[in-house]
Amino acid sequence: MTSILRKILISLWLPVGLVVLWWLVSSDSTSLYFPSLANIMSTVGELWIFDHTVTDLLPSLYNMLIGYVIAVAAGVLAGLLIGSLRRLCDALDPILEFARAMPAVAVLPVAILLLGLDESMRITVIAFGAVWPVLINTVAAVQGIDPSVRDLEEAFRLSQVSRFFRVRLGVALPQIIAGARTALYISIALIVVSEMQGSAHGIGHFVLTSQRTWAVVDMWSGMVVLGVTGYVLSVLFRSAERFLLRNHPPTKSRREPV
Repeated sequence: MTSILRKILISLWLPVGLVVLWWLVSSDSTSLYFPSLANIMSTVGELWIFDHTVTDLLPSLYNMLIGYVIAVAAGVLAGLLIGSLRRLCDALDPILEFARAMPAVAVLPVAILLLGLDESMRITVIAFGAVWPVLINTVAAVQGIDPSVRDLEEAFRLSQVSRFFRVRLGVALPQIIAGARTALYISIALIVVSEMQGSAHGIGHFVLTSQRTWAVVDMWSGMVVLGVTGYVLSVLFRSAERFLLRNHPPTKSRREPV
């Protein structure tokens, strides 16, 4: 119990300290652009408990989670296949690098043109931006599997399905999760990007509309809610990561982002 409390204190002292510092420094602020934290938190209570949580935050989280799940599933499946076939990997490498280097915001006009302005467009943009860390990490992890593991696959005459999902997926899991963690952060950022055009709701739409109408305190409240939401999702992800990797020894790939 003491060790758990110590870990909580170590992880919270800096953010709590920064919040206290922000509160104190901004307490007498009269700036239109940088309102006091007390004013911002008051607005958070007025707007986000619970009206805008239902109308804006939850729809955004739904789109983000659907896009994120699609990105992780597609990245893992495609990464296992590409990483297992050296010639296919070499053939697709230029295409993958080209698509990976293209920012998701750049495909927004194309997504609008092809999919319109409904939820499928926003999910597609999030999935496109989030898939690459998972895909690239999965390919690298599968290609880096020790040759002795492949020899064991041959010795036990495992089927291709068993090789993919019982052996290679398990061996590559730490590096895959590292990519999935980066993809989560990208998905959170793409909430705002995907709601830049044609959205009638969502936290990104709320923040942008508040900025355009000079409702600065409302804008800051949306940013605070988005940041807190991202932090909560990050904590939940790390808890799931510890559970999934409970039988894996600590590796470098678990500690370094993509």
